[in-house]
Amino acid sequence: MHDFILAFLGGALLGVSAVGYLYVHGKIAGISGLVGQMFNMNQWMQHPAVWFLLGLFIVPFVYGFFVQPKITLNASPWMMIVAGLLVGFGTRLGSGCTSGHGICGISRLSKRSIVATGVFMLAGIITVFIMRHVGGVSL
Repeated sequence: MHDFILAFLGGALLGVSAVGYLYVHGKIAGISGLVGQMFNMNQWMQHPAVWFLLGLFIVPFVYGFFVQPKITLNASPWMMIVAGLLVGFGTRLGSGCTSGHGICGISRLSKRSIVATGVFMLAGIITVFIMRHVGGVSL
C-alpha cells in the first residue's frame, strides 16, 4: 500500500506541475521541448524552462536525503550511453518525449500523442519480451 501511495502522489505531482506550467506559461511541459527551449533563449536564467528542469534534477536528491531508495543498475555505462542516444533520436523522430505525449498530449486528447504513446508502450513491451525470452536477461 505504501508504494501505491507514493506512486499516486508522484503521478498527482506530475499532473499538477504539467497543468500549472501550461496554465502559467502557455506551453507544454514535455521534457524534450523544455530542453530545446533552453538552447533557444537570450536570457537563460530567467526562462521558466530552466527552473522547471532544475527542479526535476534537484528534487530526487532532496528525496534521497530523506528516503534511501534501493536502485540497482545492471547495464554497462556504454549500454546506458547507447540507450540514451536512442531515446534522444526517438524523441526527435516522434516530435516529443513520453512526458510531452503521454502526460500532456493524452490529457489534451491529442490523436498524435495517443498514437505516439501507444508506440512507446509497444516498443517497451517488445524490448522487455526480447530481453527476457531471447536474451535471457532477468528483470
